[in-house]
Amino acid sequence: MKILKLVILLVLSSKAWSQSYTTINVGQAGLALEKMIILSYNCNAALDNKMVGTIRSDFVFYEDKIRVDLRSTNTSFSNNLKRLYSDGYSRLTEVNCANNKIDIYNTRSNSLIKSLPLLNHENTRTRAHLNADNIYQTLYGKKSLFTSKLTFSASGNTSLRKTKKELFICDFDGGNLKQLTNHGGIVLSPAFSPDNRRIIYSLIPPRSRDIVLYEHNLDTGLTRVILDKKGLIIGAVYTADGAGIYLTISNRSNADIYYMNVSTKALRRVTNHRSEDVDPAINKAGNLMSFLSGRAGRAMIYSMDPITGEPASRPKRISYVGKVNATPRFSPDGSEIVFSSWKDNTFDIFRFYANGQSLVRLTSNFGSNENPTFSPEGQFIAFSSKRVISRRQLDQNLYIMTRDGKNIRPITKNIGQCSSPRFSN
Repeated sequence: MKILKLVILLVLSSKAWSQSYTTINVGQAGLALEKMIILSYNCNAALDNKMVGTIRSDFVFYEDKIRVDLRSTNTSFSNNLKRLYSDGYSRLTEVNCANNKIDIYNTRSNSLIKSLPLLNHENTRTRAHLNADNIYQTLYGKKSLFTSKLTFSASGNTSLRKTKKELFICDFDGGNLKQLTNHGGIVLSPAFSPDNRRIIYSLIPPRSRDIVLYEHNLDTGLTRVILDKKGLIIGAVYTADGAGIYLTISNRSNADIYYMNVSTKALRRVTNHRSEDVDPAINKAGNLMSFLSGRAGRAMIYSMDPITGEPASRPKRISYVGKVNATPRFSPDGSEIVFSSWKDNTFDIFRFYANGQSLVRLTSNFGSNENPTFSPEGQFIAFSSKRVISRRQLDQNLYIMTRDGKNIRPITKNIGQCSSPRFSN
Protein backbone atom coordinates (compact mmCIF):
# COMPACT_ATOMS: atom_id res chain seq x y z
CA MET A 1 0.00 0.00 0.00
CA LYS A 2 2.90 2.38 -0.80
CA ILE A 3 0.56 4.56 -2.85
CA LEU A 4 -1.69 5.27 0.12
CA LYS A 5 1.26 5.98 2.37
CA LEU A 6 2.51 8.54 -0.12
CA VAL A 7 -0.89 10.19 -0.28
CA ILE A 8 -1.35 10.65 3.44
CA LEU A 9 2.30 11.58 3.94
CA LEU A 10 2.96 9.34 6.88
CA VAL A 11 6.40 8.62 5.45
CA LEU A 12 7.34 12.21 6.28
CA SER A 13 7.19 11.84 10.07
CA SER A 14 10.04 13.16 12.21
CA LYS A 15 10.45 14.55 15.72
CA ALA A 16 7.31 16.17 17.15
CA TRP A 17 6.67 19.90 17.37
CA SER A 18 4.94 21.31 20.42
CA GLN A 19 1.63 23.11 20.41
CA SER A 20 -0.41 23.77 23.54
CA TYR A 21 -3.94 22.44 23.67
CA THR A 22 -6.89 21.92 25.95
CA THR A 23 -7.98 18.37 26.72
CA ILE A 24 -11.70 17.54 26.84
CA ASN A 25 -12.89 14.93 29.33
CA VAL A 26 -13.90 12.35 26.74
CA GLY A 27 -17.25 10.62 26.97
CA GLN A 28 -18.67 12.58 29.89
CA ALA A 29 -22.16 13.93 29.26
CA GLY A 30 -22.88 17.50 30.21
CA LEU A 31 -25.64 18.62 32.56
CA ALA A 32 -29.06 18.01 31.01
CA LEU A 33 -31.06 21.22 30.66
CA GLU A 34 -34.41 19.50 30.55
CA LYS A 35 -36.10 16.13 30.64
CA MET A 36 -38.69 14.92 28.12
CA ILE A 37 -40.88 11.86 27.80
CA ILE A 38 -41.98 10.78 24.30
CA LEU A 39 -45.06 8.57 24.26
CA SER A 40 -47.23 7.07 21.56
CA TYR A 41 -51.03 7.22 21.60
CA ASN A 42 -53.40 5.17 19.44
CA CYS A 43 -50.39 3.48 17.78
CA ASN A 44 -50.06 -0.25 17.23
CA ALA A 45 -47.20 -2.03 18.98
CA ALA A 46 -45.13 -2.49 15.82
CA LEU A 47 -45.28 1.20 14.90
CA ASP A 48 -44.52 2.20 18.48
CA ASN A 49 -41.44 -0.01 18.59
CA LYS A 50 -40.08 0.91 15.15
CA MET A 51 -41.00 4.54 14.57
CA VAL A 52 -41.64 6.07 17.98
CA GLY A 53 -38.81 4.01 19.44
CA THR A 54 -36.43 5.46 16.82
CA ILE A 55 -37.62 8.99 17.65
CA ARG A 56 -36.75 8.35 21.29
CA SER A 57 -33.36 6.91 20.34
CA ASP A 58 -32.62 9.93 18.13
CA PHE A 59 -32.91 12.34 21.04
CA VAL A 60 -30.43 10.30 23.09
CA PHE A 61 -27.71 11.81 20.90
CA TYR A 62 -28.54 15.21 22.45
CA GLU A 63 -28.31 13.99 26.04
CA ASP A 64 -26.09 16.94 26.95
CA LYS A 65 -29.10 19.17 26.16
CA ILE A 66 -32.16 17.04 26.84
CA ARG A 67 -32.73 13.71 28.60
CA VAL A 68 -35.39 11.46 27.08
CA ASP A 69 -37.27 8.73 28.92
CA LEU A 70 -37.10 5.60 26.74
CA ARG A 71 -40.25 3.96 28.16
CA SER A 72 -42.91 2.84 25.70
CA THR A 73 -46.45 3.56 26.96
CA ASN A 74 -49.36 3.69 24.50
CA THR A 75 -51.48 5.95 26.70
CA SER A 76 -52.20 9.67 26.66
CA PHE A 77 -50.67 11.68 29.51
CA SER A 78 -51.85 15.08 28.30
CA ASN A 79 -54.26 15.30 31.25
CA ASN A 80 -51.47 14.57 33.72
CA LEU A 81 -49.00 17.34 32.91
CA LYS A 82 -48.71 18.47 36.54
CA ARG A 83 -47.89 14.92 37.60
CA LEU A 84 -45.22 14.65 34.91
CA TYR A 85 -43.77 17.98 36.02
CA SER A 86 -43.59 16.80 39.62
CA ASP A 87 -41.74 13.72 38.33
CA GLY A 88 -39.12 15.98 36.77
CA TYR A 89 -40.32 16.14 33.14
CA SER A 90 -40.36 19.58 31.53
CA ARG A 91 -41.70 18.33 28.18
CA LEU A 92 -44.24 15.76 27.01
CA THR A 93 -44.35 14.75 23.35
CA GLU A 94 -47.23 12.53 22.28
CA VAL A 95 -47.26 10.80 18.89
CA ASN A 96 -50.94 10.30 18.04
CA CYS A 97 -51.08 7.79 15.18
CA ALA A 98 -54.87 7.75 14.86
CA ASN A 99 -55.07 11.52 14.35
CA ASN A 100 -51.75 11.77 12.46
CA LYS A 101 -50.32 14.43 14.71
CA ILE A 102 -47.64 15.08 17.31
CA ASP A 103 -48.54 17.20 20.35
CA ILE A 104 -45.73 18.85 22.34
CA TYR A 105 -46.57 20.07 25.85
CA ASN A 106 -44.86 22.27 28.42
CA THR A 107 -45.52 20.50 31.71
CA ARG A 108 -44.42 23.45 33.84
CA SER A 109 -46.98 25.83 32.32
CA ASN A 110 -49.48 22.98 31.83
CA SER A 111 -49.97 24.00 28.20
CA LEU A 112 -49.69 22.80 24.61
CA ILE A 113 -46.63 24.22 22.86
CA LYS A 114 -47.55 23.10 19.35
CA SER A 115 -49.43 20.43 17.44
CA LEU A 116 -47.46 19.09 14.46
CA PRO A 117 -48.56 16.91 11.55
CA LEU A 118 -47.22 13.35 11.71
CA LEU A 119 -44.97 13.25 8.65
CA ASN A 120 -45.09 10.18 6.44
CA HIS A 121 -42.44 8.24 4.50
CA GLU A 122 -42.34 4.74 3.04
CA ASN A 123 -39.19 3.95 5.04
CA THR A 124 -40.06 3.69 8.75
CA ARG A 125 -36.65 4.81 10.04
CA THR A 126 -36.59 7.77 7.64
CA ARG A 127 -40.11 8.66 8.79
CA ALA A 128 -38.93 8.59 12.41
CA HIS A 129 -35.94 10.82 11.67
CA LEU A 130 -38.13 13.35 9.83
CA ASN A 131 -40.57 13.58 12.73
CA ALA A 132 -37.79 13.71 15.31
CA ASP A 133 -36.26 16.63 13.42
CA ASN A 134 -39.65 18.37 13.32
CA ILE A 135 -39.93 18.02 17.10
CA TYR A 136 -36.38 19.28 17.62
CA GLN A 137 -36.93 22.32 15.39
CA THR A 138 -40.11 23.16 17.30
CA LEU A 139 -38.25 23.05 20.62
CA TYR A 140 -34.98 24.71 19.61
CA GLY A 141 -35.65 26.64 16.40
CA LYS A 142 -32.92 24.96 14.30
CA LYS A 143 -32.29 21.75 12.42
CA SER A 144 -31.04 18.64 14.15
CA LEU A 145 -28.65 15.86 13.23
CA PHE A 146 -31.50 13.42 12.59
CA THR A 147 -31.96 13.70 8.82
CA SER A 148 -28.22 13.62 8.04
CA LYS A 149 -26.56 10.84 6.03
CA LEU A 150 -23.04 9.44 6.17
CA THR A 151 -21.02 8.05 3.29
CA PHE A 152 -17.85 6.04 3.89
CA SER A 153 -15.72 3.19 2.58
CA ALA A 154 -15.68 -0.30 4.14
CA SER A 155 -14.42 -3.76 3.34
CA GLY A 156 -17.77 -5.43 4.05
CA ASN A 157 -16.20 -7.95 6.44
CA THR A 158 -13.98 -7.98 9.51
CA SER A 159 -10.87 -9.58 7.94
CA LEU A 160 -7.81 -7.35 8.14
CA ARG A 161 -6.31 -9.22 5.16
CA LYS A 162 -8.96 -8.05 2.75
CA THR A 163 -7.83 -5.14 0.59
CA LYS A 164 -11.17 -4.49 -1.12
CA LYS A 165 -13.25 -1.51 0.00
CA GLU A 166 -16.58 -0.37 -1.40
CA LEU A 167 -18.74 2.73 -1.07
CA PHE A 168 -21.47 2.71 1.61
CA ILE A 169 -24.17 5.08 2.86
CA CYS A 170 -26.25 5.10 6.07
CA ASP A 171 -28.31 7.32 8.34
CA PHE A 172 -26.46 9.38 10.96
CA ASP A 173 -27.03 6.58 13.49
CA GLY A 174 -25.98 3.71 11.19
CA GLY A 175 -29.51 2.72 10.16
CA ASN A 176 -30.65 2.18 6.56
CA LEU A 177 -27.17 0.89 5.70
CA LYS A 178 -26.59 0.32 1.98
CA GLN A 179 -23.61 -0.73 -0.11
CA LEU A 180 -23.49 1.46 -3.22
CA THR A 181 -20.67 -0.02 -5.31
CA ASN A 182 -19.14 -3.35 -6.21
CA HIS A 183 -15.88 -2.41 -7.93
CA GLY A 184 -13.73 -5.06 -6.31
CA GLY A 185 -11.03 -2.42 -5.75
CA ILE A 186 -10.38 0.12 -3.01
CA VAL A 187 -12.73 3.10 -2.60
CA LEU A 188 -11.11 6.16 -1.02
CA SER A 189 -12.17 9.59 0.29
CA PRO A 190 -15.89 9.81 -0.60
CA ALA A 191 -17.68 13.18 -0.32
CA PHE A 192 -21.23 14.40 -1.05
CA SER A 193 -22.13 16.92 -3.71
CA PRO A 194 -23.75 20.15 -2.38
CA ASP A 195 -27.25 18.86 -3.24
CA ASN A 196 -26.54 15.45 -1.58
CA ARG A 197 -27.60 13.62 -4.75
CA ARG A 198 -24.11 12.47 -5.80
CA ILE A 199 -21.03 11.11 -4.08
CA ILE A 200 -17.57 11.68 -5.51
CA TYR A 201 -14.80 9.24 -4.60
CA SER A 202 -11.45 7.85 -5.71
CA LEU A 203 -10.93 4.24 -6.70
CA ILE A 204 -7.90 2.02 -6.96
CA PRO A 205 -9.20 -0.52 -9.51
CA PRO A 206 -8.26 -4.20 -9.17
CA ARG A 207 -4.72 -4.94 -10.40
CA SER A 208 -3.93 -1.25 -10.93
CA ARG A 209 -1.60 1.28 -9.34
CA ASP A 210 -3.49 4.28 -10.69
CA ILE A 211 -6.33 6.01 -8.87
CA VAL A 212 -9.43 7.06 -10.84
CA LEU A 213 -12.01 9.65 -9.83
CA TYR A 214 -15.63 8.41 -9.87
CA GLU A 215 -19.07 9.81 -9.13
CA HIS A 216 -22.06 7.81 -7.88
CA ASN A 217 -25.56 9.14 -8.58
CA LEU A 218 -27.87 8.35 -5.65
CA ASP A 219 -31.00 8.95 -7.74
CA THR A 220 -30.14 6.52 -10.53
CA GLY A 221 -27.69 4.22 -8.76
CA LEU A 222 -25.23 4.67 -11.65
CA THR A 223 -21.53 5.46 -11.45
CA ARG A 224 -19.34 7.29 -13.96
CA VAL A 225 -15.68 8.22 -14.33
CA ILE A 226 -15.01 11.91 -13.67
CA LEU A 227 -11.27 11.96 -14.26
CA ASP A 228 -8.82 9.25 -15.32
CA LYS A 229 -5.14 10.17 -15.55
CA LYS A 230 -1.93 8.26 -14.95
CA GLY A 231 -0.93 8.46 -11.29
CA LEU A 232 -2.94 9.51 -8.25
CA ILE A 233 -6.27 11.36 -8.16
CA ILE A 234 -7.52 11.61 -4.59
CA GLY A 235 -9.17 13.74 -1.93
CA ALA A 236 -11.74 15.36 -4.22
CA VAL A 237 -14.33 17.75 -2.74
CA TYR A 238 -17.00 19.85 -4.42
CA THR A 239 -17.19 23.61 -4.01
CA ALA A 240 -20.30 24.92 -2.27
CA ASP A 241 -21.92 25.91 -5.57
CA GLY A 242 -21.15 22.53 -7.18
CA ALA A 243 -19.41 24.19 -10.13
CA GLY A 244 -15.93 23.03 -9.23
CA ILE A 245 -13.91 20.29 -7.57
CA TYR A 246 -10.68 20.59 -5.59
CA LEU A 247 -8.52 17.48 -5.68
CA THR A 248 -4.98 16.14 -5.47
CA ILE A 249 -3.26 14.96 -8.65
CA SER A 250 0.13 13.28 -8.87
CA ASN A 251 1.42 12.09 -12.25
CA ARG A 252 3.70 9.51 -10.64
CA SER A 253 5.84 12.35 -9.36
CA ASN A 254 4.93 15.24 -7.10
CA ALA A 255 1.42 15.61 -5.63
CA ASP A 256 -0.23 19.03 -5.90
CA ILE A 257 -3.74 20.39 -5.49
CA TYR A 258 -5.81 21.40 -8.52
CA TYR A 259 -9.18 22.99 -9.20
CA MET A 260 -11.32 21.32 -11.88
CA ASN A 261 -14.28 22.92 -13.63
CA VAL A 262 -17.10 20.36 -13.46
CA SER A 263 -18.54 21.26 -16.87
CA THR A 264 -15.38 21.59 -18.95
CA LYS A 265 -12.99 19.36 -16.93
CA ALA A 266 -10.41 22.14 -17.28
CA LEU A 267 -7.73 22.01 -14.58
CA ARG A 268 -6.09 24.90 -12.73
CA ARG A 269 -3.07 24.24 -10.53
CA VAL A 270 -3.54 25.65 -7.01
CA THR A 271 -0.33 24.57 -5.25
CA ASN A 272 3.12 24.15 -6.77
CA HIS A 273 5.79 22.89 -4.42
CA ARG A 274 8.40 20.15 -4.37
CA SER A 275 6.76 18.72 -1.23
CA GLU A 276 3.55 16.70 -1.39
CA ASP A 277 0.35 18.80 -1.06
CA VAL A 278 -2.76 16.67 -0.51
CA ASP A 279 -6.27 16.43 0.96
CA PRO A 280 -7.84 19.85 0.31
CA ALA A 281 -10.81 21.13 2.32
CA ILE A 282 -12.73 24.25 1.24
CA ASN A 283 -14.91 26.54 3.33
CA LYS A 284 -18.38 27.41 2.00
CA ALA A 285 -17.32 30.92 1.03
CA GLY A 286 -14.67 29.36 -1.20
CA ASN A 287 -11.96 31.77 -0.07
CA LEU A 288 -10.06 29.51 2.33
CA MET A 289 -8.51 26.12 1.68
CA SER A 290 -6.81 23.92 4.24
CA PHE A 291 -4.60 21.04 3.13
CA LEU A 292 -1.80 18.72 4.20
CA SER A 293 1.75 19.43 3.12
CA GLY A 294 5.18 17.96 3.77
CA ARG A 295 6.83 21.40 3.60
CA ALA A 296 7.85 21.11 7.27
CA GLY A 297 9.39 17.68 6.70
CA ARG A 298 6.21 15.83 7.68
CA ALA A 299 2.48 16.18 7.12
CA MET A 300 1.14 19.36 8.72
CA ILE A 301 -1.91 21.54 7.98
CA TYR A 302 -1.57 24.67 5.87
CA SER A 303 -4.12 27.22 4.68
CA MET A 304 -4.37 29.64 1.78
CA ASP A 305 -6.79 31.45 -0.50
CA PRO A 306 -7.30 28.93 -3.35
CA ILE A 307 -8.54 31.56 -5.78
CA THR A 308 -6.01 34.38 -5.49
CA GLY A 309 -3.19 32.18 -4.21
CA GLU A 310 -2.54 34.49 -1.27
CA PRO A 311 -0.16 34.46 0.42
CA ALA A 312 1.66 34.43 -2.92
CA SER A 313 3.98 31.41 -2.72
CA ARG A 314 3.96 30.61 0.99
CA PRO A 315 0.73 29.09 2.30
CA LYS A 316 0.47 29.56 6.06
CA ARG A 317 1.21 26.64 8.35
CA ILE A 318 -1.45 26.42 11.08
CA SER A 319 -0.81 23.09 12.87
CA TYR A 320 2.14 22.12 15.07
CA VAL A 321 0.74 19.28 17.19
CA GLY A 322 1.96 15.68 16.93
CA LYS A 323 4.34 13.99 14.49
CA VAL A 324 1.96 14.06 11.52
CA ASN A 325 -1.54 15.38 10.85
CA ALA A 326 -4.29 14.04 8.59
CA THR A 327 -7.75 14.82 7.15
CA PRO A 328 -8.44 18.47 8.02
CA ARG A 329 -12.18 19.23 7.69
CA PHE A 330 -13.99 22.57 8.03
CA SER A 331 -16.99 23.14 10.25
CA PRO A 332 -20.15 24.11 8.31
CA ASP A 333 -19.63 27.83 8.99
CA GLY A 334 -15.92 27.61 8.15
CA SER A 335 -14.78 28.95 11.52
CA GLU A 336 -13.16 25.72 12.78
CA ILE A 337 -11.17 22.74 11.51
CA VAL A 338 -11.22 19.23 12.94
CA PHE A 339 -8.38 16.82 12.13
CA SER A 340 -6.43 13.83 13.40
CA SER A 341 -2.86 13.88 14.66
CA TRP A 342 -0.32 11.19 15.55
CA LYS A 343 0.49 11.93 19.19
CA ASP A 344 1.37 9.66 22.09
CA ASN A 345 1.85 6.73 19.68
CA THR A 346 -1.67 6.83 18.27
CA PHE A 347 -3.99 8.98 16.18
CA ASP A 348 -6.37 11.24 18.10
CA ILE A 349 -8.79 13.96 17.06
CA PHE A 350 -8.22 17.68 17.58
CA ARG A 351 -10.15 20.85 16.78
CA PHE A 352 -9.02 24.43 16.40
CA TYR A 353 -10.09 27.70 14.80
CA ALA A 354 -9.42 28.05 11.08
CA ASN A 355 -6.42 30.29 11.90
CA GLY A 356 -4.85 27.52 14.01
CA GLN A 357 -5.68 29.08 17.39
CA SER A 358 -7.38 27.54 20.46
CA LEU A 359 -6.38 23.91 19.92
CA VAL A 360 -8.58 21.36 21.71
CA ARG A 361 -7.95 17.62 22.01
CA LEU A 362 -11.22 15.69 21.65
CA THR A 363 -10.16 12.03 22.05
CA SER A 364 -7.51 10.31 24.14
CA ASN A 365 -6.60 7.06 25.87
CA PHE A 366 -8.80 4.81 23.75
CA GLY A 367 -8.19 3.44 20.28
CA SER A 368 -6.73 5.04 17.18
CA ASN A 369 -9.13 7.80 16.16
CA GLU A 370 -9.05 9.18 12.62
CA ASN A 371 -10.99 10.73 9.70
CA PRO A 372 -13.13 13.25 11.63
CA THR A 373 -15.94 15.13 9.87
CA PHE A 374 -18.42 17.75 11.13
CA SER A 375 -22.16 17.14 10.91
CA PRO A 376 -24.05 19.67 8.75
CA GLU A 377 -25.39 21.61 11.75
CA GLY A 378 -21.92 21.62 13.34
CA GLN A 379 -22.80 20.05 16.69
CA PHE A 380 -21.38 16.56 16.11
CA ILE A 381 -18.28 14.89 14.70
CA ALA A 382 -18.18 11.45 13.09
CA PHE A 383 -14.88 9.57 12.92
CA SER A 384 -13.33 6.14 12.44
CA SER A 385 -11.65 4.31 15.28
CA LYS A 386 -9.71 1.09 15.75
CA ARG A 387 -10.58 -0.46 19.09
CA VAL A 388 -9.32 -3.77 20.46
CA ILE A 389 -11.98 -6.54 20.35
CA SER A 390 -9.59 -9.48 20.83
CA ARG A 391 -5.89 -10.16 21.12
CA ARG A 392 -5.64 -10.79 17.38
CA GLN A 393 -8.12 -8.39 15.86
CA LEU A 394 -8.66 -4.68 15.61
CA ASP A 395 -12.06 -3.62 14.32
CA GLN A 396 -12.27 -0.20 12.67
CA ASN A 397 -15.79 1.20 12.95
CA LEU A 398 -17.46 4.59 12.73
CA TYR A 399 -18.35 6.55 15.84
CA ILE A 400 -20.08 9.83 16.57
CA MET A 401 -19.51 12.35 19.37
CA THR A 402 -20.47 15.91 20.22
CA ARG A 403 -18.21 18.68 18.96
CA ASP A 404 -16.64 18.71 22.44
CA GLY A 405 -15.73 15.02 22.40
CA LYS A 406 -18.60 13.89 24.62
CA ASN A 407 -21.32 11.25 24.33
CA ILE A 408 -19.29 8.93 22.04
CA ARG A 409 -21.49 6.30 20.35
CA PRO A 410 -20.80 3.58 17.74
CA ILE A 411 -22.45 3.89 14.33
CA THR A 412 -21.30 0.77 12.47
CA LYS A 413 -20.66 -2.81 13.52
CA ASN A 414 -19.53 -5.98 11.71
CA ILE A 415 -19.24 -4.49 8.22
CA GLY A 416 -15.46 -4.58 7.99
CA GLN A 417 -12.81 -1.92 8.21
CA CYS A 418 -14.64 1.42 7.91
CA SER A 419 -12.90 4.68 7.05
CA SER A 420 -13.28 8.18 5.57
CA PRO A 421 -16.79 9.11 6.80
CA ARG A 422 -18.35 12.26 5.35
CA PHE A 423 -21.66 13.82 6.36
CA SER A 424 -24.24 15.01 3.87
CA ASN A 425 -24.62 18.78 3.53
